[in-house]
Amino acid sequence: MTKLQERLGAAFPLIQAPMAGSQGSALALAVSGAGGLGSLPAAMLAPDALRAELEKLRASGRPYNVNFFCHTPPVPDAAREAAWQQVLAPYYRELGVDPAAAPVGPARRPFDEAATELLAEFRPPVVSFHFGLPAPGLLARVKAWGAFVLSSATTVREALWLQEHGADAVIAQGLEAGGHRGHFLSLDLGEQMGTFALLPQVVAAVRVPVIAAGGIADAAGVRAALALGAAGVQVGTAYLCSDESLASPLHRAALQGESARHTQLTTLFSGRPARGIVNRVMRELGPMNPAAPAFPLASAAIAPLRAAAEKSGSSDFSPLWSGQNASGCTSAPAALITRALARCWD
Repeated sequence: MTKLQERLGAAFPLIQAPMAGSQGSALALAVSGAGGLGSLPAAMLAPDALRAELEKLRASGRPYNVNFFCHTPPVPDAAREAAWQQVLAPYYRELGVDPAAAPVGPARRPFDEAATELLAEFRPPVVSFHFGLPAPGLLARVKAWGAFVLSSATTVREALWLQEHGADAVIAQGLEAGGHRGHFLSLDLGEQMGTFALLPQVVAAVRVPVIAAGGIADAAGVRAALALGAAGVQVGTAYLCSDESLASPLHRAALQGESARHTQLTTLFSGRPARGIVNRVMRELGPMNPAAPAFPLASAAIAPLRAAAEKSGSSDFSPLWSGQNASGCTSAPAALITRALARCWD
């Protein structure tokens, strides 16, 4: 057993990537029960919902990870949000949607004092962050109960920053990864690298364990990451069609169809670059449209379009998050997917 396995408390250093909006505790429990480390995404959970999920995870007696975002909430910009609604206006008319039906406020919240207080009641063994790390005082409280802290780096500079500021391990997130990019020191996407270019450079630069993420969909990908020096791997997309996933039938169909071969980074659904399967709204507005409000405010105006389209069986306005390699998306129990990924440790 490696040092990373000991700290994760898992039989294998295999982490199920937290996927906000596409999973809950059921997936995390299934992965942890099969020997990996299940993760619960907390950024979109209200306090009562987060508490309920944490109670289920604690009751299992299995190791688990809780994940939070560390973004700085933007200052609301009424003019920019109005301009964004104007961009979307033709779609509102087409679908018969009232723009006033859009929810108010951000759909994702950063780790804060209230989250720290709630988390301290449960003392999860592993806590991970996206978009950097929380304020030093909050991080110190998390580490005070012995939590093992992970965070994502998309460049060597970010990996070094995370090590210097208290991360116990670094997740090297390659450009192939689905969902939101974890970058936080620079918004320049030109600095981003693929997993197997980024991974060995991060391994050479830092002293803490490095976990590979992005494009890993099967045991062969796991072995390749380990050969390049990874102490473990994080896998997300391969779990999206699992029995325990909350991904919609439309999302599952896209992941298992031809359209999954074409993914792009887009700001349309949240305001921050995230990788998903290309659909109508991405093609027509351009995936990185500058009119989209700052993260996470862009979500509000597009939410009623998504709801109306999905009601009629269309994913034209849905965030179909996916990495560049969706070949591992099988309809199966998450435990079977975990064991298949972990074959190299048998």
